[in-house]
Amino acid sequence: MEFSDHIKTANVDDVVLRQPLHPPSRGTVCITGHHLLFSDREEGSSRQVLLLLRNIDAIEKSVENLLAYSALFSNADRSKRISGSSGTITIKCKDLRVLHLDIPGMEQCLNIAHSIETLSCLDSVSEMYPFFYRPPDLSLHNQWGLSSPEKHYSQIKELHDKWRLSTVNSDYSLCPSYPPAVIVPKSTDDDLLKKVAKFRQGGRFPVLCYYHRKNGMVILRSSQPLTGANRKRCREDEHLLQAMIDGSDKGYIIDTRSSQQAQQARMTGGGFESKSSYSHWKRLHRQMERGKALQESLIKLVEACCDESHNMDRWLSKLENSKWLSHVQTALSTAGLLAECVERDGHSVLVHGSEGTDSTLLISTLAQLIMDPCCRTLEGFLALLEREWVQAGHPFQQRCARSAYSHARLQQESPVFLLMLDCVWQVWRQFPLALGFSEALLLRLANEVYVSNYGTFLCNSHQERCALGVTENTHCLFQALLRPMERDYYSNPLYEPTELAIWPSVHPQSLQLWRGFFLRWTEHTRLLEEAQEEIRNMVIEWGKLALSDALSMNT
Repeated sequence: MEFSDHIKTANVDDVVLRQPLHPPSRGTVCITGHHLLFSDREEGSSRQVLLLLRNIDAIEKSVENLLAYSALFSNADRSKRISGSSGTITIKCKDLRVLHLDIPGMEQCLNIAHSIETLSCLDSVSEMYPFFYRPPDLSLHNQWGLSSPEKHYSQIKELHDKWRLSTVNSDYSLCPSYPPAVIVPKSTDDDLLKKVAKFRQGGRFPVLCYYHRKNGMVILRSSQPLTGANRKRCREDEHLLQAMIDGSDKGYIIDTRSSQQAQQARMTGGGFESKSSYSHWKRLHRQMERGKALQESLIKLVEACCDESHNMDRWLSKLENSKWLSHVQTALSTAGLLAECVERDGHSVLVHGSEGTDSTLLISTLAQLIMDPCCRTLEGFLALLEREWVQAGHPFQQRCARSAYSHARLQQESPVFLLMLDCVWQVWRQFPLALGFSEALLLRLANEVYVSNYGTFLCNSHQERCALGVTENTHCLFQALLRPMERDYYSNPLYEPTELAIWPSVHPQSLQLWRGFFLRWTEHTRLLEEAQEEIRNMVIEWGKLALSDALSMNT
């Protein structure tokens, strides 16, 4: 079916748009296969609003008399609009904007609403806008992505004595959510890995994701072992984990479930590493919410941020009840524990929960940001996200199908990636000189993960992206962000590199609501953004003057 088959009415004139931070405006609405376009037709104005339909999380329709909003305009305009009825379409976006379209004529309003509802929910990946987006300064012939397991392995020479690159998953038969190549101990062969994959949920056997150059310790990640109620053992799995800490007296296993949850998982075929079978590993449980609980937390938080009662006690109560900042605190403290085991205690760590595709990736990312200065540069951070989320099999298509406004029944949505960005923002705020990127980058990524012109966050795994031709037919977001103009905008002009680990405080008084994201459509936040941009421009100018003075002194 063609996009045009879903569009009953393509254009409507005399539409009133009401949106945050702007006065109401009147113009023409146009619906295309991927966008809603509003063109302001007021005299002397050429303002346009272009909205990707995939950005729409929910729409609501209501009927009202045109007199209800005719007062927004002059008497001359009002006289043209006082008869008949209109429909108002309320559009709630995944980037948390709320737009209102007042459309004259009920039939036109219902047609527009139907088109938006249908086109914003198309499930076919190949019909999504990244497959049609062709910016003039990017080429599909460019290499897709910043890194790969092969490139990552080749860059860390210290790994080569004890670790190897395995292509045992080249056809995705062992683990559909892993990339074709993974880093494993040299002392293990591929036959052993095949047996271990059968013992781990979803085939996600333990693989290396980080090597700490200071002391040679590593971070590994996997899914839960399938011990079941009978406490089944897998000698190959035990051998693989022993090989991963070869030469060390012990390692730590950080399980992102509570001890009770891990015990309950055995009843459904899952489980955990027993002390008797994994005697050189010490298991630590740190419960982290995910799935439905995390999605409901986001919904409650956004509801609190939309509360217009201006009652501070009520607002603070809603904020606390959402538990979002508690999730931020738990994630940062668990990542701190992981970093402490590696950096301070000098031990390798295996991280997993159940599937190993959500909380596991969250804390491994944050721990690397804490310990590794290379991950704090703009390019290093984007490469980190590519390794730990895109290549490691976070199911973006499922987790980010809906945001906070959708009326659809929750399925597999969960804002784990957004939670990670919020945690990084907390670190950025506490250490304003230590990260080489700006808050603007985090905000951009928070938008892109839900709706994007680029193919980076499409699909749920490397296998799906290859099967659907994502890497051949879409552009890579991370490469686009490193273009000169983009790089300048998303870089931190105050950045001062440090080789030291940065340890974020997780005390409640140290954590704040990410206003730049959750309150971005309020006047107060917009003024703060303008002030921050002005400060940024001043810092850049001072830097240029200082460089110019230094050069003139040398000459």
